[in-house]
Amino acid sequence: MGATDVDDRAARAAEYAAAVLALVRRIPAARAMTYGLVAEVVAESLHRGGPRQVGAVLAGSSGVDDDGAPVPWWRVVNAAGSPPAHHLDAALAALRAEGCPLTREGRRVDLRRAVWFPEAD
Repeated sequence: MGATDVDDRAARAAEYAAAVLALVRRIPAARAMTYGLVAEVVAESLHRGGPRQVGAVLAGSSGVDDDGAPVPWWRVVNAAGSPPAHHLDAALAALRAEGCPLTREGRRVDLRRAVWFPEAD
């Protein structure tokens, strides 16, 4: 693999990460999206990526994007409504503070009530 290929891959990865972080920043307080939904929305314009790539972008971010804007990572959950297991307590605390609808046991987002779609913006 040549330097040009490496540069192209890095540029494509940075473009994807920027798109994911920009979308996650748009999720309103007390609402949520799944990793899969974020991936679908980003794929509409970039034609690549999936839920695992979204998770990798969020895991690799410092909680702020390149412009220093905060990224509300806790608003992105898995298909069952669960925040990341290794940040579960922090995510649930942030979701509760925002008034996000949770399931009866309070450990998952009630996606029927909380899911957000960008076109609803």
